[in-house]
Amino acid sequence: MRAGTTIRRSLWRWRRNPLRRREDVLEAWILLIVWLVVALAGPVAGVLAAHASAHGAAQRRAERHSATATLVSDVSGSPLSTGTAGGRIEATVRWTAPDGTRHSGKIPVDEAMKAGSRVTVWTDHRNQLTTAPPTTAQAGVDAAFMGAASSFAVVTAAAAGYYGARIVLNRRRRAAWEHEWQDIGSQWGRAAS
Repeated sequence: MRAGTTIRRSLWRWRRNPLRRREDVLEAWILLIVWLVVALAGPVAGVLAAHASAHGAAQRRAERHSATATLVSDVSGSPLSTGTAGGRIEATVRWTAPDGTRHSGKIPVDEAMKAGSRVTVWTDHRNQLTTAPPTTAQAGVDAAFMGAASSFAVVTAAAAGYYGARIVLNRRRRAAWEHEWQDIGSQWGRAAS
Protein backbone atom coordinates (compact mmCIF):
# COMPACT_ATOMS: atom_id res chain seq x y z
CA MET A 1 0.00 0.00 0.00
CA ARG A 2 1.36 3.42 -0.90
CA ALA A 3 1.92 6.10 1.74
CA GLY A 4 -0.50 8.50 0.02
CA THR A 5 -3.30 5.96 0.17
CA THR A 6 -2.66 5.33 3.87
CA ILE A 7 -2.76 9.05 4.66
CA ARG A 8 -5.97 9.55 2.68
CA ARG A 9 -7.62 6.64 4.46
CA SER A 10 -6.59 7.93 7.89
CA LEU A 11 -7.90 11.42 7.12
CA TRP A 12 -11.32 10.32 5.89
CA ARG A 13 -12.93 11.37 9.16
CA TRP A 14 -12.00 15.00 8.53
CA ARG A 15 -13.67 15.22 5.11
CA ARG A 16 -17.29 16.14 4.65
CA ASN A 17 -19.15 12.93 4.07
CA PRO A 18 -22.82 12.01 4.51
CA LEU A 19 -21.75 8.78 6.23
CA ARG A 20 -19.55 10.58 8.75
CA ARG A 21 -20.98 10.47 12.26
CA ARG A 22 -20.34 12.72 15.22
CA GLU A 23 -18.44 9.86 16.89
CA ASP A 24 -16.09 9.66 13.87
CA VAL A 25 -15.20 13.34 14.16
CA LEU A 26 -14.77 13.01 17.94
CA GLU A 27 -12.49 9.99 17.45
CA ALA A 28 -10.41 11.94 14.92
CA TRP A 29 -9.97 14.81 17.39
CA ILE A 30 -9.05 12.41 20.20
CA LEU A 31 -6.51 10.70 17.95
CA LEU A 32 -4.99 14.06 17.02
CA ILE A 33 -4.70 15.02 20.69
CA VAL A 34 -3.13 11.64 21.50
CA TRP A 35 -0.53 12.11 18.75
CA LEU A 36 0.27 15.58 20.08
CA VAL A 37 0.66 14.19 23.61
CA VAL A 38 2.91 11.41 22.32
CA ALA A 39 4.99 13.80 20.20
CA LEU A 40 5.27 16.61 22.75
CA ALA A 41 4.52 15.43 26.28
CA GLY A 42 6.33 12.09 25.97
CA PRO A 43 9.76 13.58 25.25
CA VAL A 44 9.22 16.43 27.73
CA ALA A 45 8.32 13.94 30.48
CA GLY A 46 11.39 11.90 29.60
CA VAL A 47 13.73 14.89 29.74
CA LEU A 48 12.25 16.14 33.01
CA ALA A 49 12.46 12.71 34.65
CA ALA A 50 16.05 12.22 33.47
CA HIS A 51 16.99 15.67 34.75
CA ALA A 52 15.32 15.02 38.12
CA SER A 53 17.08 11.66 38.44
CA ALA A 54 20.47 13.14 37.56
CA HIS A 55 19.88 16.04 39.97
CA GLY A 56 18.93 13.62 42.77
CA ALA A 57 22.06 11.55 42.17
CA ALA A 58 24.25 14.67 42.17
CA GLN A 59 22.63 15.78 45.41
CA ARG A 60 23.29 12.38 47.02
CA ARG A 61 26.92 12.57 45.89
CA ALA A 62 27.22 16.04 47.43
CA GLU A 63 25.56 15.05 50.73
CA ARG A 64 27.44 11.79 51.34
CA HIS A 65 31.06 11.67 52.41
CA SER A 66 33.49 8.81 52.65
CA ALA A 67 35.43 8.11 55.81
CA THR A 68 37.98 5.51 56.77
CA ALA A 69 36.70 3.25 59.54
CA THR A 70 38.46 0.64 61.64
CA LEU A 71 37.04 -2.82 62.22
CA VAL A 72 36.43 -3.31 65.97
CA SER A 73 36.79 -7.12 66.14
CA ASP A 74 37.66 -10.10 63.96
CA VAL A 75 34.91 -11.12 61.61
CA SER A 76 33.82 -14.69 62.13
CA GLY A 77 30.70 -16.66 61.53
CA SER A 78 28.83 -18.09 58.62
CA PRO A 79 27.24 -15.70 56.12
CA LEU A 80 24.23 -18.04 56.12
CA SER A 81 23.71 -17.61 59.87
CA THR A 82 23.84 -13.81 59.67
CA GLY A 83 21.53 -13.60 56.69
CA THR A 84 23.98 -11.86 54.37
CA ALA A 85 25.14 -13.09 50.98
CA GLY A 86 28.31 -12.96 48.96
CA GLY A 87 30.68 -13.79 51.84
CA ARG A 88 29.92 -10.56 53.69
CA ILE A 89 29.02 -10.33 57.36
CA GLU A 90 27.80 -7.37 59.38
CA ALA A 91 30.49 -6.10 61.72
CA THR A 92 30.99 -3.10 63.98
CA VAL A 93 33.31 -0.35 62.78
CA ARG A 94 34.45 2.96 64.30
CA TRP A 95 35.33 6.17 62.51
CA THR A 96 36.08 9.79 63.24
CA ALA A 97 33.91 12.38 61.51
CA PRO A 98 35.40 15.50 59.91
CA ASP A 99 34.26 17.53 62.96
CA GLY A 100 36.33 15.25 65.25
CA THR A 101 33.46 13.28 66.82
CA ARG A 102 33.80 9.52 67.13
CA HIS A 103 31.09 7.22 65.77
CA SER A 104 30.43 3.51 65.44
CA GLY A 105 28.02 1.41 63.44
CA LYS A 106 27.51 -1.88 61.63
CA ILE A 107 28.32 -2.45 57.97
CA PRO A 108 28.72 -5.58 55.84
CA VAL A 109 32.41 -6.54 55.46
CA ASP A 110 34.31 -9.49 54.00
CA GLU A 111 34.24 -12.49 56.31
CA ALA A 112 38.03 -12.91 56.49
CA MET A 113 38.78 -9.43 57.87
CA LYS A 114 40.66 -9.00 61.15
CA ALA A 115 40.26 -6.43 63.91
CA GLY A 116 42.02 -3.18 63.07
CA SER A 117 41.44 -3.55 59.32
CA ARG A 118 40.51 -0.34 57.56
CA VAL A 119 37.33 -0.07 55.49
CA THR A 120 35.66 2.80 53.68
CA VAL A 121 32.26 3.88 54.97
CA TRP A 122 29.84 6.48 53.65
CA THR A 123 28.09 8.93 55.96
CA ASP A 124 25.37 11.51 55.56
CA HIS A 125 25.28 15.08 56.90
CA ARG A 126 24.46 13.76 60.42
CA ASN A 127 27.44 11.37 60.31
CA GLN A 128 25.09 8.37 60.14
CA LEU A 129 26.07 5.38 58.00
CA THR A 130 24.47 5.30 54.58
CA THR A 131 25.00 3.61 51.25
CA ALA A 132 27.59 4.82 48.78
CA PRO A 133 26.29 7.46 46.38
CA PRO A 134 25.88 6.45 42.75
CA THR A 135 28.86 6.98 40.48
CA THR A 136 28.55 9.33 37.54
CA ALA A 137 28.13 6.34 35.22
CA GLN A 138 25.44 4.79 37.44
CA ALA A 139 23.66 8.14 37.66
CA GLY A 140 23.73 8.43 33.87
CA VAL A 141 22.24 4.96 33.43
CA ASP A 142 19.58 5.67 36.08
CA ALA A 143 18.71 9.00 34.44
CA ALA A 144 18.42 7.39 31.01
CA PHE A 145 16.22 4.62 32.42
CA MET A 146 13.98 7.08 34.28
CA GLY A 147 13.65 9.25 31.17
CA ALA A 148 12.76 6.29 28.98
CA ALA A 149 10.33 4.92 31.57
CA SER A 150 8.59 8.29 31.93
CA SER A 151 8.26 8.70 28.17
CA PHE A 152 6.92 5.17 27.90
CA ALA A 153 4.43 5.85 30.72
CA VAL A 154 3.10 8.96 28.95
CA VAL A 155 2.79 7.11 25.64
CA THR A 156 1.11 4.14 27.33
CA ALA A 157 -1.35 6.39 29.17
CA ALA A 158 -2.18 8.28 25.97
CA ALA A 159 -2.68 5.04 24.02
CA ALA A 160 -4.81 3.56 26.81
CA GLY A 161 -6.90 6.72 26.87
CA TYR A 162 -7.40 6.55 23.11
CA TYR A 163 -8.39 2.89 23.14
CA GLY A 164 -10.71 3.48 26.09
CA ALA A 165 -12.38 6.35 24.24
CA ARG A 166 -12.56 4.22 21.13
CA ILE A 167 -14.35 1.45 23.03
CA VAL A 168 -16.92 3.95 24.29
CA LEU A 169 -17.35 5.48 20.83
CA ASN A 170 -17.74 2.04 19.23
CA ARG A 171 -20.46 1.18 21.74
CA ARG A 172 -22.25 4.40 20.87
CA ARG A 173 -21.90 3.65 17.15
CA ARG A 174 -23.24 0.11 17.62
CA ALA A 175 -26.18 1.41 19.65
CA ALA A 176 -26.93 4.00 16.94
CA TRP A 177 -26.70 1.34 14.20
CA GLU A 178 -28.99 -0.98 16.16
CA HIS A 179 -31.50 1.84 16.63
CA GLU A 180 -31.35 2.68 12.92
CA TRP A 181 -31.82 -0.99 11.97
CA GLN A 182 -34.87 -1.18 14.24
CA ASP A 183 -36.31 1.93 12.58
CA ILE A 184 -35.66 0.59 9.10
CA GLY A 185 -36.89 -2.88 10.08
CA SER A 186 -40.19 -1.43 11.28
CA GLN A 187 -40.56 0.43 7.96
CA TRP A 188 -39.87 -2.75 5.99
CA GLY A 189 -42.64 -4.50 7.87
CA ARG A 190 -45.08 -1.73 6.97
CA ALA A 191 -44.05 -1.66 3.31
CA ALA A 192 -44.62 -5.41 2.94
CA SER A 193 -48.16 -5.32 4.29
